[in-house]
Amino acid sequence: MTLHYIVPGDDFTRAGEASGDLKRKMKKLGFPSDVIRKVSIALYEGEINMVIHAYGGEITAEISSSEIDLTLADTGPGIPDIEKAMQDGYSTATEQVRNLGFGAGMGLPNMKKYTDEFQIESEVGVGTTVRMKVYNHS
Repeated sequence: MTLHYIVPGDDFTRAGEASGDLKRKMKKLGFPSDVIRKVSIALYEGEINMVIHAYGGEITAEISSSEIDLTLADTGPGIPDIEKAMQDGYSTATEQVRNLGFGAGMGLPNMKKYTDEFQIESEVGVGTTVRMKVYNHS
């Protein structure tokens, strides 16, 4: 099963729609709660990053009985220093975003932490693509 989501940029009220929808669908398909939790956390963090930093983007979720493959792609400003961005607590979020309770610098580290495979490619001025995979170990 393949699902496709559009994440609108700069709209915090809609951030989390994709992860919420995917979570509901995974529950209906009978995935174990630990797998659903990992996918939900990683995808939510990605959605928030798209809203904060990338003016939105697109998510493709490919679901099979053995794994969930997530691809998040945007045409935002890109990440100049991926290694730095992967450090816990590092953030380029504005003060306004932080006042809303976002931008703590845990998005990318949490995306990696809660997935079995994590790959990020980014080019400044072009955009960022994140690929994540969570295995169903049941």
